Amino acid sequence: MEFITIPFGWLLNQLYNLTGNYGVSLILFAILVQIVLLPITAKSKKSMMKMTRIQPKLNAIREKYANDQQKQQEAIAQIQKEEGVGMGCGGCLWSFVPLFILIPLYTIIREPLTNMLGADEAVRTEIAKILNLDMNNGYWQITAAQAIFADPSRFADIPGITAQTLAGINFDFLGIPLGNIPSDIIGSWTWSWPFIGTMLVPLISAGSQILQTQISRKVNNSLVTNEKGVQDKEEAEKSQSAQTGKVMMWMMPIMSLFIGFSVPAALSLYWFIGGVSRTFEDILLTKKYRKIYDAEDAEKLKKAMEQEAIEAEKERIRAEKRAANPDGITENTSKKKLQKQQQAEEAAAKAAAKKEYDAKKGIVEEEPEEKKTLSGIADRPYCKGRAYDPNRYNKTEE
Repeated sequence: MEFITIPFGWLLNQLYNLTGNYGVSLILFAILVQIVLLPITAKSKKSMMKMTRIQPKLNAIREKYANDQQKQQEAIAQIQKEEGVGMGCGGCLWSFVPLFILIPLYTIIREPLTNMLGADEAVRTEIAKILNLDMNNGYWQITAAQAIFADPSRFADIPGITAQTLAGINFDFLGIPLGNIPSDIIGSWTWSWPFIGTMLVPLISAGSQILQTQISRKVNNSLVTNEKGVQDKEEAEKSQSAQTGKVMMWMMPIMSLFIGFSVPAALSLYWFIGGVSRTFEDILLTKKYRKIYDAEDAEKLKKAMEQEAIEAEKERIRAEKRAANPDGITENTSKKKLQKQQQAEEAAAKAAAKKEYDAKKGIVEEEPEEKKTLSGIADRPYCKGRAYDPNRYNKTEE
């Protein structure tokens, strides 16, 4: 993962050199990382919002085909295709991409000799020997970087060591030694601020997880709408994301607390700042995409109201017919005759409308000359044959 650790390690080192404070540089680093990941986070958020919005439809399908898994899957796949939601795990894949990037970022923090101070393997090995540190311990480099800062002269004779490495890192932040692991010092309880501050960092991180989860649940529930585009609180509570949110609201803080006491305070601070940054991003992205989906919901509501008005008008007409004919007696009229009658009525209506329009425009239409039938009888034009000529035998020869 060097394509991630090298540039981000360089960035953290530059921030540390710029600020001269590891805690401040770590806060800025966490914020910048979230900004860099913003395009991926936006893609993930958009996919998640689409999935959340179709939850009512998916729940209805699951209830309808509760005993037929094949039809259920086919119907769900059709809904996802219509709504443009990724099939299978493709739609949620973007949610895991930030995680794949964040994991190497923790490596940058827990291995400062490699990623910030530029010490090669031989130099790192000599430093570990001098300090008698176990290189299999995941956080030994933090202890080493802290020891180098405290007394660089102990390591000056190491072959190949650079001035950058000899500078070490000062992990002090507001009087809190961010290199300390809370679980390692909890047995030596004191009422000093460095001890209390070290204990507070993972507690604050875990507490923020509860607040972040509650905000996320509230935002996600507001996205669930019914077929008319109106927010559906009942479906929101039944949705899969809501159920997952209830579990995560307590599971994530407990995990955060456990991990926070097992790692250096620097990692807990990074986790805390990253979580706060992600929450603000989530709110902003929701507002952005909500405008698009609100327009879609407004269109759905408009169509639903129009359809309801059409159905209400049809029902009114049916009610009038029932009132006018309570016995339900109808004429025995054929379907073709009714269609012909309807066509004649439509033609008459069009002719009347055209005549009214011509009158308003001052257009005078000449009356067509009445065509006389060969028989002379208008109602029976062919009663004497099509070639009938009354003067056929009365012609006089010249």
